[in-house]
Amino acid sequence: MNKKVNIVTLGCSKNLIDSELFMGQLEANGYEVVTDSNETDAEIVAINTCGFILDAKEESINTVLDFVEAKKRGEISKIFVFGCLTERYKDELMAEIPEVDGFYGKFQVKKMVEDLEGEYKMSLKNQRYVTTPSHYAFLKISEGCNRTCSYCAIPYITGKHKSRPIEDIVIEATLLAKKGVKELLVIAQDLSFYGLDLYKEQRLAELVRQLSKIEGIEWIKLHYAYPSNFPYDLLPVMQQEPKVSLYLDIALQHISDHMLKLMRRNINKQETLDLLARIRKEVPGIHLRTTLLVGHPGETEEDFEELCEFVETARFERLGVFAYSHEDNTYAGDNYEDIIPSDVKQERVDRIMELQQNISLLHNETKVGMTMKVVVDRIEGDLFIGRTEFDSPDVDGEVFISSEEELAIGQFVEVKITEASDYDLYAEVIK
Repeated sequence: MNKKVNIVTLGCSKNLIDSELFMGQLEANGYEVVTDSNETDAEIVAINTCGFILDAKEESINTVLDFVEAKKRGEISKIFVFGCLTERYKDELMAEIPEVDGFYGKFQVKKMVEDLEGEYKMSLKNQRYVTTPSHYAFLKISEGCNRTCSYCAIPYITGKHKSRPIEDIVIEATLLAKKGVKELLVIAQDLSFYGLDLYKEQRLAELVRQLSKIEGIEWIKLHYAYPSNFPYDLLPVMQQEPKVSLYLDIALQHISDHMLKLMRRNINKQETLDLLARIRKEVPGIHLRTTLLVGHPGETEEDFEELCEFVETARFERLGVFAYSHEDNTYAGDNYEDIIPSDVKQERVDRIMELQQNISLLHNETKVGMTMKVVVDRIEGDLFIGRTEFDSPDVDGEVFISSEEELAIGQFVEVKITEASDYDLYAEVIK
């Protein structure tokens, strides 16, 4: 058997980091790793699954079954499956798909390495095989979640919130910078809680200041703050530290007091409005991304109309919306009936996104004529495609750049915005 492993990663960026850490250990043990490849002679496949919502679970199971068929055809020899889906349903999966050679939970990297006849090296616990474009990388600062939101199974899958020590995170970020990473995409299920378990106080602001000192890092973006008990000492850091992008991803889910209570969000409408006003006041120019959830059990037409009005008045620079999915091991799954029809849920998703499309266009049109710093992410034909500091990869808009001179991936350039569409910008390099 050749010492090559094909790592297939499904789900969120937190899963991607887990795969990258696993790949770092495999490389240290002499394995060659390839990622998400359908055209490889790797005889071993390791699939990192997602178990968050129904669609993700179905994708994970279908991916596993596809590789089971490849194994039956003799194209691969071994299949290992790990991640969130196996953390939730390991026993059921073992019974249903016996062709898989090993099922592992989300936190069993050491066991996987050993079962591949390798040695897990503690000295390399922060070493990662970076699979993103080399100029940016995700940086996970904690695992798990202590919140009790009605619809979410994350605490059940990943356990209680567990902050990583600041020193540990800084070491990993420094290693990434030495590999050429210029942009850190800081992620956690709940940034707001960071430090409370480990230091008995919120420490996100201190962590961000420490990350800002790392040589080679130019942008730091923060993802998934929780609105309840928000760490307000972060705001001066965002305003003062030039490396910290004026960008914050803070999932609000809803605005109706009725729905916020049913969702067990521990915040009300007025507190949410006060939070947003304070963030915008203390960090002028900040671009806020939020996520909303529609179709949750109990959501009335009045609740939904209130949410639409909120979207129109709050005018978020970035916004996503999801339809509620009834999940095992959640408060809603155990206590509420999922009675809102799927077509009504989809209509509500479409209505919110239609509102946001117009808002996004107006925001983008204000940038026409401005000079902005962008990073080049990729090249397509004679177009260079990048992002501003207000955009995260994969979820936000892009900048399509015209340039007579060749630009390099990972290069930061000054551009003049010449045109705007709903979600993207068009620009020329300033000579």
